[in-house]
Amino acid sequence: MSFRKFLAAAAALLTLAFAANAQQPYAVLQPPQPTEGGGKVEVLEFFWYGCPHCYHLESEVNAWLKKKPGDVVFKRVPAASGGWEPLASVFYSLEAMGLLEQYHQKVFDAIHKDGQNLGNKNVREKWLKANGIDVAKYEEVEKSFGVTTKVQRAKQLTSAYRIDSVPRLVVNGKYYTSGEQAGSTDKIFPIVDQLIAMARKEKTALLTPFTLQLAQR
Repeated sequence: MSFRKFLAAAAALLTLAFAANAQQPYAVLQPPQPTEGGGKVEVLEFFWYGCPHCYHLESEVNAWLKKKPGDVVFKRVPAASGGWEPLASVFYSLEAMGLLEQYHQKVFDAIHKDGQNLGNKNVREKWLKANGIDVAKYEEVEKSFGVTTKVQRAKQLTSAYRIDSVPRLVVNGKYYTSGEQAGSTDKIFPIVDQLIAMARKEKTALLTPFTLQLAQR
């Protein structure tokens, strides 16, 4: 099966899963995971460059980021489990080279528009050259301590958050939703906004007793 046919088959299977399993639009992670939002509500997007639904979600992500609330921090996490790991390395290597913003969408396009398997080293090298990226420098960065550490961290998060399908959006380490749960990828961010509101209320509820104690001193 060609790479392009593989992607088409994967898209068809995921679409059927979405239709068959539409249910409550979110779930609660047990146990909740610690966040790194610096006091803000944290939203994580677990994705894989090879996922057709992640590709189609990108326009929704970018539209939502333009109106993201100021008390919310958003982070992309490339799911790194098994065959997903090589493309997680691509994400962090481009990030380390200061090229992620310029090439993030181009990686998606190369895979889903052009049918290039960038998880394959030889295919990736040709793509890097075609896009004016120094292959030797890229390989050096890819093997660096910083990138390997981030890939390892992504693997840990993928396991801790029990990511077995993508895209998945996690709010404040506790609530999560996906295209399957929401019914389709274009319904994900309205659910994310609801989950942010819920997380915000919980933060306020936790702070209120502490604030009262300070006022009484």
